[in-house]
Amino acid sequence: MCRSPLHPLLQRLPKCEHHIHLEGALTPALLFSLATRNNIPLPQDDPAFASAEALIARYERFTSLDDFLHYYYIGMSVLVVPEDFEALAWDYFQRASADGVRHIEAFFDPQAHVSRGVSYPAVVAGFSAARERAARELGVSTMLTCCFLRHLPVDDSVTLLQSDEVQASFTSGAVAGIGVDSSEVPFPPHKFKALYEHAQARGLRRTAHAGEEGPASYIAEAIDVLGVERIDHGIHLADDAALVRRVADLGLLLTVCPLSNVRLRCVPSITNLPLQTFLDAGVSFSLNSDDPAYFGYIGECYCAVQEAFNLAVKDWESICRVSIEKSWCDQQRKDELLAELRTVTNDWEKTSAC
Repeated sequence: MCRSPLHPLLQRLPKCEHHIHLEGALTPALLFSLATRNNIPLPQDDPAFASAEALIARYERFTSLDDFLHYYYIGMSVLVVPEDFEALAWDYFQRASADGVRHIEAFFDPQAHVSRGVSYPAVVAGFSAARERAARELGVSTMLTCCFLRHLPVDDSVTLLQSDEVQASFTSGAVAGIGVDSSEVPFPPHKFKALYEHAQARGLRRTAHAGEEGPASYIAEAIDVLGVERIDHGIHLADDAALVRRVADLGLLLTVCPLSNVRLRCVPSITNLPLQTFLDAGVSFSLNSDDPAYFGYIGECYCAVQEAFNLAVKDWESICRVSIEKSWCDQQRKDELLAELRTVTNDWEKTSAC
């Protein structure tokens, strides 16, 4: 728990998560449980897999994005049947709800599953069951974004996107949009032009990881070549003042992930993130957990940002309001969340005035 006097407010704020990889919500405890249930062998030559505790300790020592992704892909190997994906998402939805998350737009990586012989419908069915339960039992609205892996051939991504199973998930509304993720630097956005042209023709929402490890030019490419509506990460935007102004004018949302940016050594500390620059320039951004089982959940993220920047109530109101307004849910849901935000901030002002 942070020591800020604003901590009770941070807990109550209605939060939206726009950058959370469901596979990255696989806790070591659930990983070991599913490995046992599905008879999936874990690496015997890596001491990190001796126990859940050893794996948690290894997660504290990532040296890079690729080091993290090594463990990330091993972990998801325990996900086999729809019930596994449901258990994964439900575990995360409960934790996020406890941290005050009210709306979630989550990523998943279908190529990492179909390449293992797990069918796309099985993945979507499991996540959809958890989403329905989250709406029913937690009052949390959710959407899914299908992410394609940058390190795989673009033609493979286009083929999967155009497959009947994936198209059916878009038609049914089970999946709302697409993105690209995984290793960024060797795979600039323009390589995925064909993928995004298909998505745009289909009327899908579009986002892309850019400017986490890659330069600010990757952000410009994602906007100009891919036609994205949102930038995931985007912290290197601050390296280009003209691009900062452009992104602010366009009203594009950056989905910033402070805890993972530090743990993956993109920045030395949270104080090095350009959040104040973004606030001052009017750049829209939301705060997100990215891969919470590895880096920490959204409540920890909000507290860490407050301890680093000592933001005012008006800043937090702005961050939450923007995250609601820039969400992809319908206006009715946005109005509900905006009303909740007003109630929380008004209550805080009344309490503080006493």
